[in-house]
Amino acid sequence: MPDQSRIREIADELFAADRDRTTVPLLTARNPGMTVEDAYAVQREWAERRMSAGARLVGRKIGLTSKVMQVATGITEPDYGVIFDDMVYESGSVIEFDRFSNVRIEVELAFVLGAPLEGPDTTIFDVLRATEYVVPALEVLNSHIALEGRTIVDTISDNAAMGAMVVGGRPVKVDDVDLRWVGALLSRNETIEESGVAGAVLGHPAMGVAWLANKLAQHGQSLGAGEIILAGSFTRPMWVERGDTVHADYHDLGSISCRFA
Repeated sequence: MPDQSRIREIADELFAADRDRTTVPLLTARNPGMTVEDAYAVQREWAERRMSAGARLVGRKIGLTSKVMQVATGITEPDYGVIFDDMVYESGSVIEFDRFSNVRIEVELAFVLGAPLEGPDTTIFDVLRATEYVVPALEVLNSHIALEGRTIVDTISDNAAMGAMVVGGRPVKVDDVDLRWVGALLSRNETIEESGVAGAVLGHPAMGVAWLANKLAQHGQSLGAGEIILAGSFTRPMWVERGDTVHADYHDLGSISCRFA
């Protein structure tokens, strides 16, 4: 199992990979016995380096909350990562393709908190009370670790593959719509590639936020008012290439678009 000095070395390696836009071999293959808790320790060290470099924490992402995502990745439990201010784009943005590695898109809902959430006993009702509004969002996956053979330990260490998010559409209050039935069609270059409904995320997308608050409590952390929480994808990840235009149609909640250049 890696000691604290090795944890810092891995965080440095991933920080350099993010900066240089490169990938590294599987961490688990090179660090036998590395655990989920070790991976979150690496993620925290990496996040501290980003904040020391001037990045500002604005939220968190939850990953692997739906069965379709777990099947797609071969990973069977949720995870989380951090969102910094330079990761947030508005709909219609032109995004630099070379900023990321292994670029894929996921369809999600983002919860914007109006009040703090602190585990360990957070429920779906606590989440709904604390949420100011929910808005459509796309997640741009950015994997700095080899995809073949990776485990949840590799993914968590790599900030749960969080690269960026694109926000758009129509913000709604949690009681204005049945969030379970929010659906979306995801298109690449005007061809529909994926579709899904938000209820695929643990039965209700707010359940992912409750899971996150309770998981963070295990690490002595909590969610603050104003944070943006990406609640988890309800489609499989869609690969994109340079020059692709992405469009997600959320029907009554509007749409999101972006282009990779």
